[in-house]
Amino acid sequence: MASAGKKPEICSPFFPRRNSSRKTSAEIVSEVRQSLRVQSTQRPFTPRDAQRQLFGTSSVRVNAVNRPPSAFSLHAQNFDSPDSRPGSGTRLSPLNHLQEPCESGDQAHVLPKPPADPLEVRRPLIGPRARLRRAGSLPLMQTAETDGGSLGSEAVEDDVCDRCERLHGSLAAADMLGRRCKARSRILRTLFRLIDLDSARLNLQIAELCLQMCVSGNNLLNICKLVFKLSRSESNDGLFQDNPVLDSLFNILTTKDVCTSGEVMLYCVGTLKFLSGNSTILKRLLDKNCIGVAHKLIQRLHFVEEANMSIAGHILVQLTAILRNLADQSESRPLFVSFGLLSELFLVLQHHNKDQDICTNISRIFSKLSSYSECRLALSQTPGCYQLFLEVLSRHHQKQDLVVRLLFTLGNITAKSEDSRLQLFQCEGSVDTLLQIYDSYQQRDDKHGSQQQQQQQQQQPKPPGSGQEADDVLVKLVRVLANMCIHAHVGPALANNATFVQLLIETLGKMIITCEELTVNTAATINNLSYYQQPNSALRNCHLTIAKLMMKLLLSSCMEAVLEATRVFGNLTQSSEVRDYIMQCKAHQFVITLLDSKSPEVCFSACGVLTNLASDVPNRARLALEGTAAKLIDCLRDLGQGDWQLAGQLCQALWNLARSCPASFLDREQTEALLDILTAYLDEALKWIENEDLKDYHRACWELEFFPVAQKLINIQ
Repeated sequence: MASAGKKPEICSPFFPRRNSSRKTSAEIVSEVRQSLRVQSTQRPFTPRDAQRQLFGTSSVRVNAVNRPPSAFSLHAQNFDSPDSRPGSGTRLSPLNHLQEPCESGDQAHVLPKPPADPLEVRRPLIGPRARLRRAGSLPLMQTAETDGGSLGSEAVEDDVCDRCERLHGSLAAADMLGRRCKARSRILRTLFRLIDLDSARLNLQIAELCLQMCVSGNNLLNICKLVFKLSRSESNDGLFQDNPVLDSLFNILTTKDVCTSGEVMLYCVGTLKFLSGNSTILKRLLDKNCIGVAHKLIQRLHFVEEANMSIAGHILVQLTAILRNLADQSESRPLFVSFGLLSELFLVLQHHNKDQDICTNISRIFSKLSSYSECRLALSQTPGCYQLFLEVLSRHHQKQDLVVRLLFTLGNITAKSEDSRLQLFQCEGSVDTLLQIYDSYQQRDDKHGSQQQQQQQQQQPKPPGSGQEADDVLVKLVRVLANMCIHAHVGPALANNATFVQLLIETLGKMIITCEELTVNTAATINNLSYYQQPNSALRNCHLTIAKLMMKLLLSSCMEAVLEATRVFGNLTQSSEVRDYIMQCKAHQFVITLLDSKSPEVCFSACGVLTNLASDVPNRARLALEGTAAKLIDCLRDLGQGDWQLAGQLCQALWNLARSCPASFLDREQTEALLDILTAYLDEALKWIENEDLKDYHRACWELEFFPVAQKLINIQ
């Protein structure tokens, strides 16, 4: 470099371009490193219910007077005497293969015999009934006494279960299931009485056989209750895995009507809800088209009359809980879209927006599915979804687990879509609703923090509190607002919203670093807002206050927070007031040390701050004394090749430093090193790019971001 013979051209301060007259692929891709960025966060964790109940402990139905019970006892006396008449008028032949004489040493295939019925003792049986009765003789109690006296003997349980299984097979082989068997009444009475033996394995076999024999009315309800009762214990899950009772439950949900069989359907979906908590059974449910059955049932429930709305709501609580579990399966996600189930769930949410349990379950479904592009697109394209989300958030703003999941869903939708950001902003009362929730949970967090302080002073143990829950809501909410700020029409409006800016400042003021994720997201939101340099905006009027808070972040031990603070200063240092503050605090020394991080992102942000600081003449000498130029050259050599946006920013910082004394800000050795690097980068732009598909992109980026400023820097005379 030669000495300057003419005044160098003034280089503009660091500020990522947004609307350039020359729109290239490089500009589009460079948005990844822009000040305006979307935020990520973890999906809210859903703990498993400690106990299997129709309605969990957090349900609004727990203390409801008319809600169906989760726990009950069932005995033979609870069942009605079944109708003995077959369904058709045809007289059926007896089961001849059940009355064959026993071979020596073998036991006949016989029916279990119920306790003696006085009426039947006095009434002689003739013909086929007599033969079936003889074939069905089973001295069950006598056998039990011989083997030890109770069903606690495993051998007896195995024997009775085996007999029931053979009976089921024989009836099926003779086409006598359903209501076609003339002995149906006696078979069912026997099966009902065996329920009192209280064997889970036997009771599930009895339930399946009774369902195959088409019990109805009170008996159908009690059988469904019996299956439900068995499913409440996780230890019984293995019994359900390959049991055809699952198909029978699906058949009930497909064929029965809520008006006449609402409670029956409730216990069916309640059973499936419990079993869907088992990963093995969950996959079986998916294979059995559970999503398709749920879709059809939801459609039918849309048209339930007012008189049956209560039971329909109970069913929907269980059904949406099943879908919540199915949403975890990768194979299920395309089915939610292809069946149009997401739009059906929106209708449910719309019709039942006052029902906190249903809303919470649907929010859990959406929070899971919105992490995947195809589901996220389907959600965003559902008419009225943003307004409905806002209405549910407003109505149930105190329900933390619901609020945090809907906010997480909105954050996912607005992370990738400009249209979604604008549509959410344009909804009636959207910003007011979000800021009211913000203020509410911020106050809740402050209150919890002061309580913790008092307990620490009094040396009392801390209760599990709302502090972490409030932080979780704030993290998700701030993320939504940060994403909205990216839109060119939304960002300036939010930057001028004094309430919003004050809430962000309060969050930063109370944190540092009680919640790293909340701190980083808040700083990122301020960074997005600071992109919009509007005169006298609410944010601009608080520049110095924000800069003081960012200084604490800059000096923190959390590298993510340091990076966000540096990005914010990259925008705020366009203000001379902020530049003076940084130099007075000697924070520029810390920014210079960030160039040693060898991280492209950190170096890029630090370089932006230094570029702006060097725009003031008094600052250049101080920056030069700190060895800034040498560190910039090292970064250019180590990190610049192939990263033309970073290389261009490094050259711009060097250019600003050289404006006052281009001949003396580098020694001879540094000057030669810089010339060698620039010559190599200008002559062989694509030398380091091995991927042929990326060469066009890198060439465009090189031409736009690096070449203009590098050419000026190398030509300084």
